[in-house]
Amino acid sequence: KQWYQRRVAITAGDTSVMFLLVSLSCLLIIARSEIVYFREDFTDKELDATKWVYSEHPGTEYGKFELSAGQFYHDEAADTGLQTSTDARFYGISAALDEPIESTEGKNLVIQFSVKHEQKIDCGGGYVKIFPSSLDQKDLNGDAPYNIMFGPDICGPSARRVHVIFNYKGQNLLIKKEIRCKDDEMTHLYTLIVRSDNTYEVRIDNKKEQSGKLDEDWDFLEPKEISDPDASMPEDWDDNPFLDDPEDTKPEDWEQPETIPDPDATKPEDWDDDMDGEWEPPVIDNPDFKGEWSPKQIDNPAYQGEWEAPMIANPKYFEDDKLYLQKDIKYIGIDIWQVKSGSIFDNILITDDEDYARQVAKETFEVSAAGEKEKKDAHDEVDRKKREEERKAREAEETVEDDEEEEEEDFDEESAFEEDAEVEPPVKDEEAFVDPEELAETQSTEAKDEL
Repeated sequence: KQWYQRRVAITAGDTSVMFLLVSLSCLLIIARSEIVYFREDFTDKELDATKWVYSEHPGTEYGKFELSAGQFYHDEAADTGLQTSTDARFYGISAALDEPIESTEGKNLVIQFSVKHEQKIDCGGGYVKIFPSSLDQKDLNGDAPYNIMFGPDICGPSARRVHVIFNYKGQNLLIKKEIRCKDDEMTHLYTLIVRSDNTYEVRIDNKKEQSGKLDEDWDFLEPKEISDPDASMPEDWDDNPFLDDPEDTKPEDWEQPETIPDPDATKPEDWDDDMDGEWEPPVIDNPDFKGEWSPKQIDNPAYQGEWEAPMIANPKYFEDDKLYLQKDIKYIGIDIWQVKSGSIFDNILITDDEDYARQVAKETFEVSAAGEKEKKDAHDEVDRKKREEERKAREAEETVEDDEEEEEEDFDEESAFEEDAEVEPPVKDEEAFVDPEELAETQSTEAKDEL
């Protein structure tokens, strides 16, 4: 009986513990009720044309996107993304959010995506834009109004920055801080967090890169005070820091001509005064010329400083404690220009929960990045070995060519030696040699004898 009572007590305790765990789980689920406005991992084998709409803006030559994981990746299916495919093209494509955002009041906004420039990009965009419901997807272009533009932009070695641009009351406001983007061939994750306390954070590869206050790092608001535009400097205001020394006088020998006749010049011997006129020596710079004299300067004892207009309240200033607030967000799009194509966009996420975004980054980007690096290193090693083999093959071919050239040179030298070494013709015996003069004299004598 005692055993039974103890068993019943234990069972009752287990039931209480179980109830407590279930209650806590429910509370955690309620506490982690993040809103996922949009998520795209491009896991389908083909791009959904009903979801992703190409721009057909007239007068613009657009390139097409392809689904690809690129040349090196961790898992082809998981790492497949939207890749630009043609050099020197604009790219325009957009998709509607799974859950349009009417207002972010009281909530955070997180925009996160990855991009890989495996083509060694030299000039081109890698950013995304968030658009209102007024966007005509087929007319997406660079002048289409947007809510936020965020992501890397590269053009040349010096212009490599992360854009964070907010549209505020019809004006596109650029961040005043410099955020340098990644420019290698690996996948990188970009995250923008806009918090309801009017602060922000930019993360790259799930690590904080920049943060601050919205009102300090963007020119959202007019200044509270401005210089009085109607104010003018008083007539008796002395803003000259220096004045002429009244006791300074000009030296007596100061006045000298700027140029003088050349004392070393002489009249040419062939100069004819009647024909050439009166000769005058050429002029040269006067070494004693000192220029216009001015008294030396001394401090002005009456100097009042540089005059500044008094500050007054700015009539255009107004307070806005909801700079973070975004309304009417319906589309996300890619609207870029690229000189060299090959960039891959993937893992696009828009949510209101930064912890959820960080968790998604750990489950997707961080896993892929680690495996991608291994594949990239292996890919580079294969390329290195291939280049090494090609180098050795070229060197071997050059060695053979050099040997053949040396053989040809040796052969030419031997041939030349043989030609130069010809044997001289044998000299005739002295008896057989007849002097032409003696022969002529002999023939003449014989003729006389005959006569």
